[in-house]
Amino acid sequence: MNTRVVVAVGLGAIGVACVTAACWIHLKAFAAQVLINAAWDRTQQGVVEARPWPWADTTPVARMTFRDWKTLVVLEGSSGRNLAFAPSHDAASVLPGEPGNSVISAHRDTHFRELEQARIGDRIRVEWPDGQRFLFSVTDVSVVDSRANRIALDGDEPTLTLVTCYPFDAISPGGPLRFVVTAHFIAGAGYTPPRRVARAAAFPRPVPLTGFL
Repeated sequence: MNTRVVVAVGLGAIGVACVTAACWIHLKAFAAQVLINAAWDRTQQGVVEARPWPWADTTPVARMTFRDWKTLVVLEGSSGRNLAFAPSHDAASVLPGEPGNSVISAHRDTHFRELEQARIGDRIRVEWPDGQRFLFSVTDVSVVDSRANRIALDGDEPTLTLVTCYPFDAISPGGPLRFVVTAHFIAGAGYTPPRRVARAAAFPRPVPLTGFL
């Protein structure tokens, strides 16, 4: 066989493999959200620890709507496995809506792809399984170096921090830069968040900006 033909066939096979891998990531993310949404429905119906699939080690903790055009169910625990399926809540942080900083992360090329369009003033709605709803307004959008920055978890008022990798069009994942969207609580359906005591706010528990892909 002609060498050029062999090279062309080889490159074609590599291209098909790359496209297939990319499509599989998006297909897995989409299919997982279908199962996770079903688990969310069961949670709202009172099912305790409604797992999205039998072997899952996580459950839905909140549903988040960004700018009224994308709604995603958030899983508990920001492990690499959970991040492959949905936005994930850092278990070291408070739940979104509680006093303090709630940290939620997701992949830049799937669930948090639209985060690139975040602007100050954008609204983010969060719902708990019991029906309580909270409204946040974006107050800061920034790119930070995870090697030199940390996220403080404590605070007097509810804060929501969304984190993903940056740049969004990076060829290779895992770089040090993070795209961080910070939003502050502005309303809750019949809910007035209690204020933390000064001692808790004076000794924040920082969490490193690492591990978010």
